[in-house]
Amino acid sequence: MNATTARHAKARLARRRDRRSGSPKWAFLRGFIKHPVMVGSIIPSSGKLIDRMLGPVDWKATRLFVEYGPGVGTFTRPILDRLGPDSKLVVIDTNAEFIDYLNDDIDDERLVAVHGSAADVENIVAAQGFDKADYVLSGLPFSTLPPGVGDAIGAATARVIRPGGAFLVYQFSPKVKDFIDPHFERIVRGFEWINVPPATLFWAYREPGKTKAA
Repeated sequence: MNATTARHAKARLARRRDRRSGSPKWAFLRGFIKHPVMVGSIIPSSGKLIDRMLGPVDWKATRLFVEYGPGVGTFTRPILDRLGPDSKLVVIDTNAEFIDYLNDDIDDERLVAVHGSAADVENIVAAQGFDKADYVLSGLPFSTLPPGVGDAIGAATARVIRPGGAFLVYQFSPKVKDFIDPHFERIVRGFEWINVPPATLFWAYREPGKTKAA
């Protein structure tokens, strides 16, 4: 084998190792291919989108943050960077590979990665010893979820968030508003162009003293 052939063979082996490894890009791509209905985009969210989405959070008052559909941790890591030392982040994903990846890749006692459905958020939060969450973040593609699932997630999320807390949602279709509007007293809407694709943003608030949620 000459030197050129050897270099090409070495490069092929390296690419194969990368595909089999815990590389975030490959883990995300595999998740999209296996569960396209549950993954909103083939490309992880931009830093600009992350900063805008998390900007309104009162981190000092946050004891429990919940994330739906964490994937390979594009939002998970920035949340942990902002979260207080005695707080907890619970991430929920229906894709066991993503949960395994996060458990292997992130060494942080504040992180609890759960293989399950966002519709079961109340039971998952209770299992961690909490009555309510301060904030819930979601990038789940509500418009493509099976019938009834989006409604169930919207209602359960409203019930689990404390008064004064909020549901933070980034989507590539504004249809998600149909699932959250019946359950939240105030919704602020935004848009972020610096993302692929551009995303519609919602901050849905539970207002103290009001009982819109079922």
